[in-house]
Amino acid sequence: MLVVLNGVKGRQTIDKQIHKELSMAENEGAAVAVDNAAVPTNEWERMLSGELYICGDMQREANMRKRRLVHAINTSAYDAFEERDRLFRELFGSLGKGAFLEPPFNCDYGCNTYIGDNFYANMDCIFLDVARITIGDRVFFGPRVGLYTPYHPIDAAVRASGPEGARPITIGNDVWFGGSVVVCPGVTIGDDVVIGAGSVVTKDIPANVVAVGNPCRVLRPISDRDKKYYFRDHPIDHAQIAQDLEKIK
Repeated sequence: MLVVLNGVKGRQTIDKQIHKELSMAENEGAAVAVDNAAVPTNEWERMLSGELYICGDMQREANMRKRRLVHAINTSAYDAFEERDRLFRELFGSLGKGAFLEPPFNCDYGCNTYIGDNFYANMDCIFLDVARITIGDRVFFGPRVGLYTPYHPIDAAVRASGPEGARPITIGNDVWFGGSVVVCPGVTIGDDVVIGAGSVVTKDIPANVVAVGNPCRVLRPISDRDKKYYFRDHPIDHAQIAQDLEKIK
């Protein structure tokens, strides 16, 4: 995306506009409510709806807002935890309690990403939130996870003429992604899912499974055995875990 700097006035305008839009967003993974009076161009509304659109002033302004916040996040001091938490909360549409993201981080807009409680993302994650990204509670991401909502037309002539589109990504509760997982546009992942490292998720994944590969496919269901063993034949000592947790309270 080619973005032109628009100065402080433009930044203030988009911040005010985006905060107004965020105040209208529905909870629980519903689509962002769009008020025509709050959307400065039809192309922004078309973008959020999943139709083809032409990148315009609203997209450029929103991207500049993102650049300001992401730059501040990624250049903050190594121990500036409270500052980064504040910046991430300003960046995203919503960010639940106990959420933590390791820098560096990047995204398209930030305002179209909605994250639940106790989320953790390791370093170098990229969220291309041209369409809405919804992430549930207790979700863990390994390093370099990519959530990619945008797409371009297959036909080269149409693609070169400028239109692009996006489809939302939805991730349920209690999901764990290994490192370098890529999720493609329009994918929904159910609750209690583990996605193996390096997987490319092109289709929906049902709840309660382990899935791996490129393209990602279901390997097996999550079973009672997984409550007993944490890695192959290594048993989980639940009593020891309880003792350790008690010590750090």
